[in-house]
Amino acid sequence: MTTNTHSERPTTEGGFVSVLRHDVPASLVVFLVAVPLSLGIAVASGAPLIAGLVAAVVGGVVAGAIGGSVVQVSGPAAGLSLVVADLVQTYGWRATCMITLLAGVAQLLLGVCRVARAALAVSPAVVHGMLAGVGAVIALSQLHVVLGGNPQRSAIENVAELPAQIINNHSHAVGVGVLTIAVLLVWGKVPSPLRTIPAPLVALLVAALTAAALGWDVTRVDLSQSLDGWVSPLWPQGDWHGVVSAVMLVALLAGVESLLCSVGVDRLHDGRRADLDRELTGQGVANIVSGALGGLPVAGVIVRSTTNVRAGARSRWSAILHGVWVLLFTLCFAWAVQLIPMEALAALLVFIGVKMVDLGHIPHLRGHGEAPVYIVTFATVVLVGLAEGILIGLVLAALLALRRLTSITVQVIQDPDGRWHGRFGGSLTFLAVPRITAGLRGIPKGAAVDLELNIDFMDNAAFDAIHAWRLEHERSGGTVEIDELHDEWYSLAASGARVLPSKSPPRVPERWWLPWAYRRPRSTQAIPVEIPWAHGTGAERAGHPVPGDVAPELLAGAGEFHLRTAPLIRPILTRMARKQEPSHLFITCADSRIVPSLITSSGPGDLFTVRNIGNLVPRHGAAPPDDSVVAAIEYATRVLGVRTVTVCGHSGCGAMAALLAGGVKAAEMPGLERWLRHGGHSLDRFAATPAAGDVEPLDRLCRLNVIQQLENLATYPEIADLTRRGSLELVGLYFDIAAARVHVLDRGHFEPVSAHDTQE
Repeated sequence: MTTNTHSERPTTEGGFVSVLRHDVPASLVVFLVAVPLSLGIAVASGAPLIAGLVAAVVGGVVAGAIGGSVVQVSGPAAGLSLVVADLVQTYGWRATCMITLLAGVAQLLLGVCRVARAALAVSPAVVHGMLAGVGAVIALSQLHVVLGGNPQRSAIENVAELPAQIINNHSHAVGVGVLTIAVLLVWGKVPSPLRTIPAPLVALLVAALTAAALGWDVTRVDLSQSLDGWVSPLWPQGDWHGVVSAVMLVALLAGVESLLCSVGVDRLHDGRRADLDRELTGQGVANIVSGALGGLPVAGVIVRSTTNVRAGARSRWSAILHGVWVLLFTLCFAWAVQLIPMEALAALLVFIGVKMVDLGHIPHLRGHGEAPVYIVTFATVVLVGLAEGILIGLVLAALLALRRLTSITVQVIQDPDGRWHGRFGGSLTFLAVPRITAGLRGIPKGAAVDLELNIDFMDNAAFDAIHAWRLEHERSGGTVEIDELHDEWYSLAASGARVLPSKSPPRVPERWWLPWAYRRPRSTQAIPVEIPWAHGTGAERAGHPVPGDVAPELLAGAGEFHLRTAPLIRPILTRMARKQEPSHLFITCADSRIVPSLITSSGPGDLFTVRNIGNLVPRHGAAPPDDSVVAAIEYATRVLGVRTVTVCGHSGCGAMAALLAGGVKAAEMPGLERWLRHGGHSLDRFAATPAAGDVEPLDRLCRLNVIQQLENLATYPEIADLTRRGSLELVGLYFDIAAARVHVLDRGHFEPVSAHDTQE
């Protein structure tokens, strides 16, 4: 990870230059975004409009100066608008300010106690579902304002009243709203120089000027009462349990949103990482000040923070200055705000609300089995309320986590020779005992049994169930062999030792990389692979071998993949199911001893692999032509945009041995004979290159062949152009099979004089 070379404060001349060059322009961009959003969030919260501007000033100046993130921008957050609106209706505005102040005190104490990291334990599915629900509620309520009406008390009532509101809409209000949303949608497609002006600001300006020019009958923003009638916070009246709950709800929601925003913003820059405890402390101080000055609750806002980073901010001075600009605007140009139609602000909120319902999170959550948490949280927030939605979402997330922790796999199968295999996977607790005993009960007495325990925990009840069955089975004349792939829970318990969770990482199953012939016999028996025609009629199966009759190792290996590897790799494959983005084109031999993913420690999506006899690359325009390799080169460079092309040869290559022996007879293998003609240049290079030390002729040709294929690659115009521009690198690898070592061949002069062992 790179470190930020820019000073956090302009303490030197270079620091001042950096602030003037980067932070001042960025602060102006964020200021232009913050003003309309702050006004809109104040409208959605049912608070005085000035409260949104106060929160923007305090969030920028106070949280920006004290917080733990140097580029995060704080202010009023749309995610808190429902909570604030409910508090305003329940306790009144002045009491809501006091609740904000007390929430800041709570955040300050939590930050001092250094518990910020604990907030990251909240399931992202709950957070995204909550924000989506809040966005839907905001959009539904403000849609009534766009149509010239008033929002109802709940989302259900807003939906129910929407048809009548559409029929009885106020035409001028609708015109302003439609114009505002149209500008927001179109502005992202205008030329880039114009896009430096934030879309919300442009939309409000266009709506205000159009309404004034056409004389439309619209409701104007009114700041006069807010500016003239500032009031101090007032202690809330009512049940103190409700007040405490409100304080903690505001503190936790604002804190979690700020901390998650800090983590998200850290991914956008390579500077100093956020200090989360300091950030929570800064947010607490900002909420104390905002509540005391009559502002909305303050939290880190991802929209403004992202804008800040993309605008080139280098230090916290950008956030601070943005707050200063908001303050100067409020004091000097408040009259300009009063030209904005309320319907335009409502349309802006509708747009923001719809954007908050980001369905793009669902595919990622589905891959981890958390989509139900998102959906339930979203639905409960919309239909019931924010606090209830968060609580139910957290409970459901906890239940799903508990279910995963207690879920097990129990599979018992029999070999054709009569030997039985049982596989137990997961966490074996007392909840698993019924399934364990049911699976073991199906094994007949006197049978030879292999039990494979692929588990991460076993409690006493599960051990007793397995151990008691084992003793009884052995008394009846059977045999039981137990194999534990990870920590030896059963062995330790059976020996009477104290069973504790291992402090070291679990043992990786040691057989996954072994050839089938080297594994123990029972490991080649796996869960049957589901094949569409396997259970069909005789006509459907005609011409197809029955699973188990042919290639039992292959099917067994697929079964082991389903059992062990698939659960681990499924989330990754789900994310890349629609698109591949490999960084390397890897050309290697079809030799069965070469496993590219094994010798490069690569995973799915890393290598775009081409395998052929002898890892040959026919020269551009060579005869006979080979479109397979050409097609791979074209697709990898023109479509996938790979950064590296690697040719990997190996010792003892059969194709090179055939070349040394004079080729193969065309009558016996005509296709192979034609293909090996592409290795003629490698043979010529071998004849022209002096022998090197005690290197065997075959291995010398294998190495020279890699160098020659790199030269052949350079005959392709796109390869030559990309390498000349520095956009593509050619790499030669040589795998010594007997030594299990990978060598990097010198690719600058295409001579094998400088071979380097890779780090092991």
